[in-house]
Amino acid sequence: MQPASSNKQRAIGVFDSGVGGLSVMREIARLLPHEDIVYFADSANCPYGPRLPQEIRWLSRGIVEFLLSQGAKIVVVACNTASAAALSYLRRTFAVPIVGMEPAVKPAAAITRTGKVGVIATRVTFQGELFAKLVERFATGVEVYTQVCPNLVRRVEAGLLDDAGTEELLREYLTPMLEAGIDSLVLGCTHYPFLREAIERVVGPGVTVIDPSPAVARQVGRVLEREGLEGPRTRRGQHVFYTTGDPATFAAMVERLIGEQGQVRGARWEEGGKLAPLGWP
Repeated sequence: MQPASSNKQRAIGVFDSGVGGLSVMREIARLLPHEDIVYFADSANCPYGPRLPQEIRWLSRGIVEFLLSQGAKIVVVACNTASAAALSYLRRTFAVPIVGMEPAVKPAAAITRTGKVGVIATRVTFQGELFAKLVERFATGVEVYTQVCPNLVRRVEAGLLDDAGTEELLREYLTPMLEAGIDSLVLGCTHYPFLREAIERVVGPGVTVIDPSPAVARQVGRVLEREGLEGPRTRRGQHVFYTTGDPATFAAMVERLIGEQGQVRGARWEEGGKLAPLGWP
C-alpha cells in the first residue's frame, strides 16, 4: 500500500511490538470499515516491556517514519508501553496526528463500588508520567492497585491464550488485587484483551474487566473527522500487515486472533534506525 494522491484515501497506521495491537486494529476496523489500515509489528524486538524508554522511543520513531512512507495519514500507537515511553516525543517529532494508549483508569474509577481498582500492565507503563497523571486526575479517593505481568506478552505471542500455564500466571498476578477487594480491572497492555476469557474466569463475575480498545477506535474516528481526513464511505478498506519477524508465523496469528487472512509482508531494521520492506509476497 503506497501513499495515495488524496490524504483522505491514505491509511490509518497502527503499530505495536507484536500481535497485541491487533486488538486495537480490530476495533478500528469494526468502527471504520471503509478505512485502509497498515499494521506494523516489531516482532523482532518484542516484547517492549523490559526495554529502556530511550530504546523504545528510538524504535517507535523508526516505525512511524516507515508507516508514513507507506501512506499513513494518522498513526495509532497501539502499545501501552510505547505510548508511555514515546507518545509525547512522537507528537513533538511528527506533524501527522498520533493517537496513543492510556490505561482506562478514568472509567474504572467511575464505576467502582468498593473504591478499589486494579491495573495490569508493563513496568514502563507504570513508570511513565502518563500513568501518574491519570491516577492524579481521575482516581481521587480511589485505591489503585498495580501489577506488572512478566511473561504474559510472550505467551500471547506464542498463541498460549487459554492453557493451564497462562491461567496459573494470571492467578499469581491477580490474586493479591482480588484479595484487596478490587471490583474493576484495567487491561493496561494491548496483548491482554486476547486473554480476556481466561482473565474473567480468574477474577469472577464480581469484577468488571475494562479494555480501552473501543475507546481508542472512537478517538481515531473523532481525530479523522476533526482533521478532515475521513476516507470515502462507499468502499471497503484494505488491510496490510508488516512484521520484523517471520511473515508466515505472523499471518497465522492474524487469522487466529482477528479472523483475517491478510497480506503480511516482511520488514527489516537497517543501520541508522531505518526500516525497509522485504518485498511483496
